[in-house]
Amino acid sequence: MSLTNTNKTAANTYELEVEISAEKFEEGVQKAFLRAKNKINVPGFRKGKAPRKIIEREYGEGVFYEDAVNLLYPQAVDEAVAEAGLDLVDRPSVDVTEVSKEQGVKMKVTCTTRPEVAVKDYLGIEAEKVVNAVTDEDVDKEIERLREKNVRIIDVDDRPAKDGDIVVIDFEGFKDGVAFEGGKAEKFELTLGSGQFIPGFEEKVVGHSIGEEFDIDVTFPEDYNSEELKGAACVFKIKLHEIKGKELPEFDDEFVKDTSEFDTVEEFKADIKTKLEKEAEEKADSDFEQKIFDTVVDNMEAEIPDCMYENRAREMAQELQSRLSSQGISFDMYCQITGQKPDDIIKTFKTQAEPQVKLRLALEKIVELENITATDEEAEEEIKKIADNYKMEVDEVKKYIAAEDVKKDVCVGKAVDLIKNSAKAK
Repeated sequence: MSLTNTNKTAANTYELEVEISAEKFEEGVQKAFLRAKNKINVPGFRKGKAPRKIIEREYGEGVFYEDAVNLLYPQAVDEAVAEAGLDLVDRPSVDVTEVSKEQGVKMKVTCTTRPEVAVKDYLGIEAEKVVNAVTDEDVDKEIERLREKNVRIIDVDDRPAKDGDIVVIDFEGFKDGVAFEGGKAEKFELTLGSGQFIPGFEEKVVGHSIGEEFDIDVTFPEDYNSEELKGAACVFKIKLHEIKGKELPEFDDEFVKDTSEFDTVEEFKADIKTKLEKEAEEKADSDFEQKIFDTVVDNMEAEIPDCMYENRAREMAQELQSRLSSQGISFDMYCQITGQKPDDIIKTFKTQAEPQVKLRLALEKIVELENITATDEEAEEEIKKIADNYKMEVDEVKKYIAAEDVKKDVCVGKAVDLIKNSAKAK
């Protein structure tokens, strides 16, 4: 196997010309024959006993060529990439241009490489830090949230449904007089005003009383996830069985004693304000850091291959699927619940991926410029943290994460600290 030529065809794109010798190709053909022979029927021979030459005469000389190429090309490509000294960011594309017993195999391999990155003025960045003052109104909102958290649900039978109530309803949807799939349920609990149903539905339940049967006219959104119902005018037949109201507890000393370690309203309010002030400070720090790293990205120059954004978006989608799976939710179910298509989710992740990829490239360049390194001990400590977070054994983590990759992450973390510690608030 050998690299015969390297051509730079565009920014971050190279075309490698790679050859597999006739001798090496013959080894691959023989290996492919040995793997496949037990599955091949040849008249006059028991299965698996036909010689290779007989099989090639029966099915053609090239019967094993494709399998042989598939066996050989991964190593050939890896060796060529290493010989060319390329740092790839995506799986290379392989085009086999010639296959013969006499000449072996010739391929053109298209590679996308890590971009050249330049970054400047990353130390001593100045950014505005704003700590929002906590007002009495903020404290009152938190108290209302706590009251909502401790709300009592009571049956209501002396008034019509209003916004915020929980109603129990039967419903069935019709388009052009025909019931449509997925548009029917019985004894369904719906909180009015929650936005759980399409616009116009919940609002038209308001004002109706227990025992009423009525129709609701609605129009499905143009971006609804069902092609049949996009923009469609439909009618829902409703029967209202129950109305449940929310009764908020009084905010007094008794409430405080029941829900906290404090005895009086004044003590509780003071504690809420202290906590909100701490949250405001933490948010100010977070926003300040975001401004710093936005500046780092703004001060970076690089022609970044789109595949880096695509790959990161796919990683994020896989991470989402893993989190959902741990909760017993399939990705398809998640798409149905959220009304999104898989491609829409990938697009959303790609938007989020772009700043992440840019920042990572900038930080890796800063690691290089500042000669930041990581020790084996630091890498080991980081692996222990990962093991603790995922409740795994250290040796198990090491099977999935290379030590060098961990060291890279440690170095990037040091670059983050370097930038943060040198930044100035204004």
